[in-house]
Amino acid sequence: MQVYCESLFSYKRLPTRVVKVGNLFIGGDNPIRIQTMTTTDTMDTLATVEQTIRCINAGAELVRITAPSKKEAENLKAIKSELLKRGYTTPLVADIHFTPNAAEIAATIVEKVRVNPGNYVDKKKFEQIDYSDQEYAEEIERIRERFSPLVKICKQHGTAMRIGTNHGSLSDRIMSRYGDTANGMVESAMEFLRIARSEDYHQIILSMKSSNPLVMVQAYRLLILHMMQEFGECYPLHLGVTEAGDGEDGRIKSAIGIGSLLEDGIGDTIRVSLTEDPEFEIPVCKDLVKRYQNSNNQQTALISDALKLPYSAFEYKRRQTNELLTIGSKHVPVVVADFMEAESIATTDLQAIGYTYNSTTDKWNIADAAADFIYSHHKLVDFNLPGTLRVICNYTTWLQTNEREKYFPLFDVNNFETALEKSDTLNFIACDVSEDVSKLLPLIKEDNTIVLCIYSKAEKAMQQMRRFVLELMNQKINCPVIISVESMHTQVDEQLIHFSATAGGLFLDGMGDGIWLINNPDKMTNNKVSGRTYLTVKNNHQFLNNTSFSILQAVRTRISKTEYISCPSCGRTLFDLQETTAKIRKVTNHLKGLKIAVMGCIVNGPGEMADADFGYVGSGPGKITLYKGKEVVKRNVNSEVAVDELINLLKENDVWIEAGSLVP
Repeated sequence: MQVYCESLFSYKRLPTRVVKVGNLFIGGDNPIRIQTMTTTDTMDTLATVEQTIRCINAGAELVRITAPSKKEAENLKAIKSELLKRGYTTPLVADIHFTPNAAEIAATIVEKVRVNPGNYVDKKKFEQIDYSDQEYAEEIERIRERFSPLVKICKQHGTAMRIGTNHGSLSDRIMSRYGDTANGMVESAMEFLRIARSEDYHQIILSMKSSNPLVMVQAYRLLILHMMQEFGECYPLHLGVTEAGDGEDGRIKSAIGIGSLLEDGIGDTIRVSLTEDPEFEIPVCKDLVKRYQNSNNQQTALISDALKLPYSAFEYKRRQTNELLTIGSKHVPVVVADFMEAESIATTDLQAIGYTYNSTTDKWNIADAAADFIYSHHKLVDFNLPGTLRVICNYTTWLQTNEREKYFPLFDVNNFETALEKSDTLNFIACDVSEDVSKLLPLIKEDNTIVLCIYSKAEKAMQQMRRFVLELMNQKINCPVIISVESMHTQVDEQLIHFSATAGGLFLDGMGDGIWLINNPDKMTNNKVSGRTYLTVKNNHQFLNNTSFSILQAVRTRISKTEYISCPSCGRTLFDLQETTAKIRKVTNHLKGLKIAVMGCIVNGPGEMADADFGYVGSGPGKITLYKGKEVVKRNVNSEVAVDELINLLKENDVWIEAGSLVP
């Protein structure tokens, strides 16, 4: 099976060319660079300068500014001049869509231009056209004629370029031949890269962005493979999950997509796209990058000297496992709520993990995001549990209960081997894969009652857990695996990143049948982002439960809530994106499984909504266009009534449910 990097089982940074962007070097052994994008009107010079300075002071090493037309591209000169006057030399990046002439102007002013191969030359009309090989070649030649002038200008002025493919804005030509796929994303970029190389121009960085972390990760892996096969080298990679959203969900989705690639040594510069002011993206970027700043090329603990890769890293397929009650096989991954540190467990404690007890009716209300198991450690629960909830407890505690249909034992590697009694149905084994656990494998190979709860105390935990699961696959051991991650970080963002990058990367490769997150709330401090506090210690169980379900939703293995695909805003945005997203979220957050895109302008409109069911897109000052999928259904709606019109659209398509009518 083909591999995309040398870091599947040990950390090694992917070797890439070094690209100079102004006074900054990207790629090779240089640090992973942090960048963001302004949200101001590019024609408002002072506002853009002030926001750029805030981003630089927060830690941005590059700042991107939109240039949707010639006038904005020309005004980049005034912005750069004012920044230099104030002593700021941070490289600027011009963001270009649709307008080659704007790109050519910008390339003579700023240090880098970003072009989207999906709309730089091609126009997207959502048409299916069958191209013959000759017609396709003629289209490539047309692209060469339009793109080569920019390449020559960049080469002449020493300007770098990012060829930035977006999943949602693939051209009709690419879609017609490759479909809405990671392969299509890669080929879209490779066409432009080949043209640049033919001009002996190599100051290029590439990106493969999607709002779906699974598609994004697969596209980067494929791009690396294609570059190595065709050119024998890799260009630097800019990582990002586009339209990630805001709050915890935006951080989790970004950490899964970006973090899982960084875990493999992939990525030379990153941008976390949040629907928040750009300076608030920077701390999240820093938390992501610092996990790898002191990572030298490291070898993880090995189970065997050589492992075959028994799955494709370029397409999703869940590992085949046994079915044990609600775990494994075709069941959605389960969520384990950790009550290890609780002195006792009361009915009110379960509300934080999705179970609300009504003492009047003696009934439980169960939320969509309700945990499937609790780990009680050495405690037994002294009330009747809701029907869907089961308890994992220590082996010695399990021996004390007669409720064997509700309680199941957790062993370690040693006491499992010596235990005199085991459950006939379900036995959990906690397994630290940073240690030698090879003696366990023969014991469980033919035992169809085993669920492994794997974790690692080592720095590169994800790679060790991946290696262990691959060993199970190669030995044809089909016991389900619960991914357990413990974070001892003190800040919320750090914990979200740790949980998401470690567990999310494994779920993207189909390796998890459950998730179990653990932290130490006594060491945590509240952190404020955009004036909001995301966590208090008293809600720690709720935080862990929400994070677990958000990770599973982001990797598309368990859908428990509405998903919002929201662009991070820029100078093209035609309404208050943060306020509007919050308003739409407030009235639609009960519509489980629905994907709603909120886009600031047509650039991030129908194309970037590739993964959405419905879209709300700025089409002019005070005007909104509503989409079903990629089809316009209501054009130029007054923004004052546009949210109500969105609700009407959902009703017309029979996906609206009144919030008060939902049964928890």
